Amino acid sequence: MTMHRSSRYPGIVSKVVPPLNEDELEETFTHSGGPGGQHANKVATRVTLKHLPTGLRVSADGERSQQANRKKARQKLALSLERRALRQAQLRRHQAEKARRQQSPRPKALKRRLVESKRHRSMVKARRGRVSTDEG
Repeated sequence: MTMHRSSRYPGIVSKVVPPLNEDELEETFTHSGGPGGQHANKVATRVTLKHLPTGLRVSADGERSQQANRKKARQKLALSLERRALRQAQLRRHQAEKARRQQSPRPKALKRRLVESKRHRSMVKARRGRVSTDEG
């Protein structure tokens, strides 16, 4: 995996997502509609990119030219892939931390507090009783 500049944080080199491989992209062009006049209505300027390994799909149609939209779509896709990879890395860290916490023994002071609170709760419940209805 080669290092590249992060699209989200300029100046930071990211090791999370490699550069986009053109063989892994499916690119389609459609009419974008909206503002842009006759040019936008005649020419297929909306660019939709699908990243085949992940199934992630992004589209760009904000510009009047197809080339500008192609560039924007690639930037959006790179950002989406980076976010996805960061979320997955965060989830892996969270799961590892959770497993570590679950396997570590409880400190003695914590155990003592838990037992004391259970005893106290038991006493509270033991003191409960039926309300007597003495008539008379």
